[in-house]
Amino acid sequence: MSAAVPRVVVAAPSSNAGKTSVATGLVAALTTRGLAVSPHKVGPDYIDPGYTGLAAGRPGRNLDPVLVGEERVVPLFLHGARGADVAVVEGVMGLFDGATRPGLEPGFASTAHVARLLHAPVVLVVDASAQAQSVAALVHGFATYDPTVRLGGVVLNRVGSDRHEEILRDALGGSGVPVLGAVRRLAELGTPSRHLGLVPAAERSAEALATVGRLGGVVAGAVDLDAVLRLARTAPALDAVPWDPAAEVPRAEGRPRIAVAGGAAFTFGYAENTELLEAAGAEVVTVDPLRDEALPEGTAGLVVGGGFPEVHAADLSANESLRADIAALATRGGPVAAECAGLLYLARSLDGVPMCGVLATDAVMSDRLTLGYREAVALSGSVLAPAGTRVRGHEFHRTVATPAAGSAPAWRWADRQGPAHPEGFVSGGVHASYLHLNWAGSPALAERFVAACAVRSTDRAALPEGARHAHR
Repeated sequence: MSAAVPRVVVAAPSSNAGKTSVATGLVAALTTRGLAVSPHKVGPDYIDPGYTGLAAGRPGRNLDPVLVGEERVVPLFLHGARGADVAVVEGVMGLFDGATRPGLEPGFASTAHVARLLHAPVVLVVDASAQAQSVAALVHGFATYDPTVRLGGVVLNRVGSDRHEEILRDALGGSGVPVLGAVRRLAELGTPSRHLGLVPAAERSAEALATVGRLGGVVAGAVDLDAVLRLARTAPALDAVPWDPAAEVPRAEGRPRIAVAGGAAFTFGYAENTELLEAAGAEVVTVDPLRDEALPEGTAGLVVGGGFPEVHAADLSANESLRADIAALATRGGPVAAECAGLLYLARSLDGVPMCGVLATDAVMSDRLTLGYREAVALSGSVLAPAGTRVRGHEFHRTVATPAAGSAPAWRWADRQGPAHPEGFVSGGVHASYLHLNWAGSPALAERFVAACAVRSTDRAALPEGARHAHR
């Protein structure tokens, strides 16, 4: 099956060149034109897709060969791009910078790697703020370094003046790589950052919408959108079948209700995880721990993904009724899957304020950033995975939980700092860990979790009416 989706990959020579701003502005500008734009992000990052997704009005989806496997990248891309007129794929780090895990070849999971898999032309965003004629050498190097990656155009970013732009364009005149646009230095278009990068778009609400709108206006005025679209349309059809969550998991009986944490404190989550839960037969509902005082009626299981609970710790703690409801769900054996921020929320305390008290651990902010892919093995059987299950995940946080593991640890993995060690907690129906997982790479996780919720839902339905309310 061949599928033709016009597409470009937005890359850069290095991090901090402005590719997120340009990619977001490009998505916003094309959407304003009336096109259906499918936004994607190379790598595991949750925050950047929030901005491109906000600009497009549809989920920003990650394409990560480490987390989901090389063979799923194109099917997942086609799944996300269903019904789209054009797709914009934002890269990660520098164009050729990939994962550095042992056993992975150099450049694996880089922007170039994903561009090759997608047969997509690359638009290189160059920070020209401190360059003149040297920009030609830089672009020449990136255009010729790997002949399997097609550099289709350049967007000059942080250009200082008309004269600066003229010098840059003249220097690139003989490069064979067209200049698609030149964006001036505009400090007001910056997006606010904190300890893990950009502030998530979901937290900024109206402010984020305004930023996305301004980025769209700037890119529309500075970049030749018609040239970008022509370039996107040179991408060939992809000979693959779109990923289908319903083909990945069997459907459980009973349609158990699973609450997924959302709102400003829990903004990190892969769209495919929820789609797999639904495909496996669950009714997925959202609960906002900052606002909702109880779990939705009939909740059989709970998923608490990533985010920034440390920023909202006081307000999360103040919602005592929901914390008690979650603790009660865990006490009676209800399936709970928590990762990173979810682990912090289930802990006894976070930076000294009470959390849900489900886990016998306390968490605090630290100065050390823990970051990287992990090859993990399940040490304890749980509602997510049998013992011995192997997964690839990603760790990204500046908090420390003490102890780091319970008597029945969730996983064991090794990082660059030392030998393999146990991490996380399995207790009753609770599975909590710092490890972020894209379930598209391991669909059996969703299948097992929904099945466990279906059993709990059936058990609950068998209770007398009064007992059901007592066990809420």
